[in-house]
Amino acid sequence: MAKGAQRWMVSADSHITEPPRCYIDHIEPKFRDRAPRMVKGPAGGDVFIVDGLQGSVPMGIIAAAGQDPRAMRLDEAAFEDLHRGGWDPNARLKDQDKDGVVAEVLYPSVGMALCNLTDAPYMSACFKAYNRWLEGFVSTAPERLIGIGQTAVTSIDEAIDDLHEIKKQGLRGVMLPGYPCTDFDYDDPAFDSLWQTAVDLALPLSFHILTSERGRNSMGISKSADRGPKENRAHAVMRANQDIIGMFIWTRVFERFPKLRVVCVESDAGWAPHYIYKLNYHYERRRFWSNFGEMQKKPGEYFCENVYMTFQDDVVALQTVDMMNPKRLMWANDFPHSDSTWPNSQKLYTDLTAHLPEKHKRAIYRDNVVELYGLA
Repeated sequence: MAKGAQRWMVSADSHITEPPRCYIDHIEPKFRDRAPRMVKGPAGGDVFIVDGLQGSVPMGIIAAAGQDPRAMRLDEAAFEDLHRGGWDPNARLKDQDKDGVVAEVLYPSVGMALCNLTDAPYMSACFKAYNRWLEGFVSTAPERLIGIGQTAVTSIDEAIDDLHEIKKQGLRGVMLPGYPCTDFDYDDPAFDSLWQTAVDLALPLSFHILTSERGRNSMGISKSADRGPKENRAHAVMRANQDIIGMFIWTRVFERFPKLRVVCVESDAGWAPHYIYKLNYHYERRRFWSNFGEMQKKPGEYFCENVYMTFQDDVVALQTVDMMNPKRLMWANDFPHSDSTWPNSQKLYTDLTAHLPEKHKRAIYRDNVVELYGLA
């Protein structure tokens, strides 16, 4: 940590590097032969392979924090050479100290790819295995290691059971796949009992980028398929989260459950002011002839109250704070992923927030996430 820096920041989105036996040792016995596992990839680096998913997950991209992007070799990294804090809780606390961070909200890495499985029972078994492993990891320092569990949403009843179990495991929130494993989507009123459970248990619900690739349209084309060169995907990943949030707003989920909290993870926030504007524009100009009806609040107000957003170094978001709700904006270091601000988060904080009043700085870089997850 830089000399003279204040050690008080909390990351709203950081990650685990799943160790080789994370799933094998904790999955139901009938799935053990299919459990996600680490092997040597064709380029010599360690990769995770998952039954049912094409390709593999290179460990290098999971744990490249602090590396010069010009020198990254994502498919050549060996597990033993990665940041040990990805799977060792005691090493993780030292990594936090180096970045000037007092706590991190922890999401999976391989688990993000698992959200795109089409075998619902297998996905569910993998998520339950991960939650069991994560329970042990965060128990070392529960005030600094804030775990987010996963549910496959194979059915309403199972998802509700998962939320209760996640709460018992001491985890602080729940990450849902971009598409549920049910025959109906999140906009169906059948999900109301799940949203009520999340409210009752005080468990915020998270949707992370890169977890919405299972859906198929009527032509059999993935709803999140890349268009144009692969570089275009970097700009397209936000769209899936925006679509999910739009469903919650336009189907009046937040109107029915005003205390429901949804986190839009790692899709930045600079787009939010225009999104809010368009929500309200559509409502104010088109509800009369679309037979949509009246809402208790404008749709943009539901966005500003019920939706939290995480970002790393989104300059646009920090320049437009007053055009959204500063109490729903949360900074993250994304450690140990390749886009992480670690170990330079303190310097970036100083450089990017000089124009902000202290109340916004403390809210965005600490207080909002503390309030959301009850960390105080």
